[in-house]
Amino acid sequence: MFFKKRTIINGILLVDKPSGFSSNQVLQTVKKILNVKKAGHTGSLDPIATGMLPICFGEATKFSQFLINSNKHYRVVAKLGQTTKTSDSESAIIKFRTINFTFSKLIKILNSFHGIIDQIPSMYSAIKYKGKSLYTYARRGVCIPRNSRKIVIYKLKCVNYENFCLELEVLCSKGTYIRTLVEDIGEKLGCGAHVIKLHRIQVGNYPISQMITVKKLQELYEKDKKFVLKELTKFFIPLDFPVLIFPELNLSFDKSKKIKNGEKIKIFYYIYSPFVRITEGENRIFIGLGKINKFQELFPYRLISTNF
Repeated sequence: MFFKKRTIINGILLVDKPSGFSSNQVLQTVKKILNVKKAGHTGSLDPIATGMLPICFGEATKFSQFLINSNKHYRVVAKLGQTTKTSDSESAIIKFRTINFTFSKLIKILNSFHGIIDQIPSMYSAIKYKGKSLYTYARRGVCIPRNSRKIVIYKLKCVNYENFCLELEVLCSKGTYIRTLVEDIGEKLGCGAHVIKLHRIQVGNYPISQMITVKKLQELYEKDKKFVLKELTKFFIPLDFPVLIFPELNLSFDKSKKIKNGEKIKIFYYIYSPFVRITEGENRIFIGLGKINKFQELFPYRLISTNF
């Protein structure tokens, strides 16, 4: 994480998103508070949802794809016996059904969702079709055929069940729609279901302890506008955190200069990884990601700018 003046930030902030706001609304609010231009969130949360929303600033946006690909951890509460158009409480109930199942059947059905499964994304999603989000078509009453996607459910645990409300803990792969998962569980139970609460506990292995609310962010800013970034330093994650999963390749300054100039350099040992983290010098300063071709040549894939 690097700072230069108040308007340039390079790092990742884990915002604890409040309910009732879209991910983009939260992003724009944070950008306004910190007076930054280059920032983007990774992995949208529905307006009803709360919890971890990583926001990448500056050079960290170059590595946001590795955040998007991370597993997600959720706590969700589903209302059984009722279905809605959007599969959550953001729209009116369109159907009531009788609830009639045993707890053993519930556990059996939950277990059937473990592992690799096929999921058809909801029409009320941000997936693009001919340049427009599916929810745009859905609001006009147009249904677009969607192909199923392979997702992975690593954990699906019943936390609580009372008053026809089912609370679940879910650990899943990228691309999983929790609303659709709840809807599918409801259909298997024969009673239907929709989401009434959704909280994202964690993205990948990002530290929950470093989440900050929008309210706290605003309070820090109002407390001391001049030194707000110094106050916020403890909340920022270094920009190379998303790529720590890849092996490090430490280069001399001469070799790193060639990489920065877009040149290839020969590597004399095998590295079995799609990417390598390139660092330079004895201080192992991160300069970006590289790839190694079949000729054992390292070339730059995505480098950070030093002009900040």
